[in-house]
Amino acid sequence: MCGILAVLGCSDDSQAKRVRVLELSRRLKHRGPDWSGIYQHGDFFLAHQRLAIIDPASGDQPLFNEDKSVVVTVNGEIYNHEELRKRLTNHKFRTGSDCDVIAHLYEEHGEDFVDMLDGMFSFVLLDTRDNSFIVARDAIGITSLYIGWGLDGSIWISSELKGLNDDCEHFEAFPPGHLYSSKQGGMRRWYNPPWFNEAIPSAPYDPLVLRKAFENAVIKRLMTDVPFGVLLSGGLDSSLVASITARHLAGTKAAKQWGAQLHSFCVGLEGSPDLKAAKEVADYLGTVHHEFHFTVQDGIDAIEDVIYHIETYDVTTIRASTPMFLMSRKIKSLGVKMVISGEGSDEIFGGYLYFHKAPNKEEFHRETCRKIKALHMYDCQRANKSTSAWGLEARVPFLDKEFIRVAMDIDPEFKMIKRDEGRIEKWILRRAFDDEKHPYLPKHILYRQKEQFSDGVGYSWIDGLKAHADQHVNDKMMLNAAHIFPHNTPTTKEAYYYRMIFERFFPQNSARLTVPGGASVACSTAKAVEWDAAWSNNLDPSGRAALGVHVSAYENQAASANNLQPEIINNVPQITVSAPGVEIRS
Repeated sequence: MCGILAVLGCSDDSQAKRVRVLELSRRLKHRGPDWSGIYQHGDFFLAHQRLAIIDPASGDQPLFNEDKSVVVTVNGEIYNHEELRKRLTNHKFRTGSDCDVIAHLYEEHGEDFVDMLDGMFSFVLLDTRDNSFIVARDAIGITSLYIGWGLDGSIWISSELKGLNDDCEHFEAFPPGHLYSSKQGGMRRWYNPPWFNEAIPSAPYDPLVLRKAFENAVIKRLMTDVPFGVLLSGGLDSSLVASITARHLAGTKAAKQWGAQLHSFCVGLEGSPDLKAAKEVADYLGTVHHEFHFTVQDGIDAIEDVIYHIETYDVTTIRASTPMFLMSRKIKSLGVKMVISGEGSDEIFGGYLYFHKAPNKEEFHRETCRKIKALHMYDCQRANKSTSAWGLEARVPFLDKEFIRVAMDIDPEFKMIKRDEGRIEKWILRRAFDDEKHPYLPKHILYRQKEQFSDGVGYSWIDGLKAHADQHVNDKMMLNAAHIFPHNTPTTKEAYYYRMIFERFFPQNSARLTVPGGASVACSTAKAVEWDAAWSNNLDPSGRAALGVHVSAYENQAASANNLQPEIINNVPQITVSAPGVEIRS
């Protein structure tokens, strides 16, 4: 991932303003440590911090058309860039960068080219011939992007809040699947799939069609000129990503450059469910497996850094981001710059455990639509910013546009969880890859119960966070919470603790409005809480809050955050990172 920052029409073309833009752009340098670039045209500034994945030698940004009248700064990957180049026969490209096609597509098609891009992206394009500009974000919001407005009438665009929050009067998240046009003076949605209006689809389930669509989504993401690997938790989604990658890596350009043996990465507390399952999958697939251990205290010590980088106070996101943040640092230290990850499957297929209580196929489908629409505020934000904090790129094949189209066209009756018929969560995905002749995964992994990432790294992680928050937030503070934080009032000590840290980094009202709120159980939307009356008394985002569903549900646990002993938090062994031929201690 790269970092982009643009200041558009700021009524100030002074050297001092250029210095300020450079200063703010440097706040994004963690996203792109390989090179920095800035372009100024009067009072328009486009800055870029580059993480070089494709064409590291010549793909520095901003990028231009032939006569440099069209300028682009981009964060992302365009997977179909070679196909698009073939269509642009009358154009000359300056670099081999996948993003080089954007300026030329604009020349050919005007503003109506964004839907032609297959990838994840955020970009700002300036046409210096009339000083018009467009800004666009990918369909689901895999890449992070914010828009702000200055008192001088300027428009600001940044990959992260920290690039613009101090200089804008108001700012907000740039909506996924949208394009801002200065000519039209506002936003319009460029991504308009059939599922977006939540109409109930009726296409029959064909396991081979679903399998092929996902294999294609993974294969196209093997496009890289740098070392890469897969994130492997041992759950269904990441294991399928790893299995498909391992099958198709041989013969690719990446394999010729970096070797045909896949590297896999996992993080967890000592003895956690994910570590055990990931090791088994890695052994089965023959990957070079890197297992990273952390302690509860290691995670707690990183919380402030995590909140600064992820830019949220959402409890679910912080719980899951912390292990991923720690793991990303270790992965980057091994020389890896890109990873493929399994986000998005649970939203598309109703994989969260609360979907067991969906009353009918209509509500099931509408909830999946709501979850996909909200991904940019949750798992996409976690995956993008946890990795980008260390100059690592995460690619997510489940959020491929074509795969989403195929999966969301299926009659949701096939996605419904029916335990009496042996259909557990994500049954249609599991069945699609249940190949007896050429198995993708061992059966018990293919049918392993869903574990949310923050649970799978070790149950004591969440319990430890709650215990730590109890030590820093007292009952009197909670009594006054509604007065201190009237918007998205924290209802638990853990939430209050995160909110205090967030407000210290991002005190503006606009910042707190970028974070979602509302009731949730086991990662549900507020609407789905209505599916079970008991849930309203057990509002916790952990999968274990799905009472009567998860095998380790809270009602079955003897230990809880309330009686967790302080020595569990304070006992801090060294982090040990083990991999074949690698021993890293810190």
